[in-house]
Amino acid sequence: MSEHPIDGQAIAASLADPRAFGVIFERHFGAIHNYLRRRLNRQLADELASQTFLVAFDRRASFDHRRSDSRPWLFGIATNLARNHRRREIRELRAITELTPDPVLGIDGVESRIDAERMRGVLAQALADLPSEEADVLLLLVWAELDQPEIADALAIPVGTVKSRLSRARRRLQAELALAQPAANPPTANPTAPGGK
Repeated sequence: MSEHPIDGQAIAASLADPRAFGVIFERHFGAIHNYLRRRLNRQLADELASQTFLVAFDRRASFDHRRSDSRPWLFGIATNLARNHRRREIRELRAITELTPDPVLGIDGVESRIDAERMRGVLAQALADLPSEEADVLLLLVWAELDQPEIADALAIPVGTVKSRLSRARRRLQAELALAQPAANPPTANPTAPGGK
């Protein structure tokens, strides 16, 4: 086996020498952990990231050893484990919606920061309201940075299904964010216009 084997080679080698699976862990643990950390609290992310690699190790014989990249497979396992904790994820997203920005006066740009904080809450609520199959696809795209074929591979669904779920998720989020936009400012009196003060 070469010094830097592709993932399929390392996983195939691990069938005879389990220590060879360490390459997969070293190569991908950080990305899997970061993805789970964005979805869950740190303790749960630590636990599920480790569990992802235990599940992958147990299932390594079923991995197609001709494949060069095991990331979609690992993200699929991580997503399935995270899905089991979706209720907690929804509670955490809804807790974000309850946070209100501190009103600070006299600081440049404070209005835009307060608006961004308010929109963060709206976005968290919208993510919490997404059906889990749409949330999984969106979060794999945004937080795991997988492309659509990799998401399809990770979730064992057709690419067309990924596209339709992404489309529905984007429509829902855009609608929620559009509803949350502040109403247009009412026109104010123009002091230079006739009758203005």
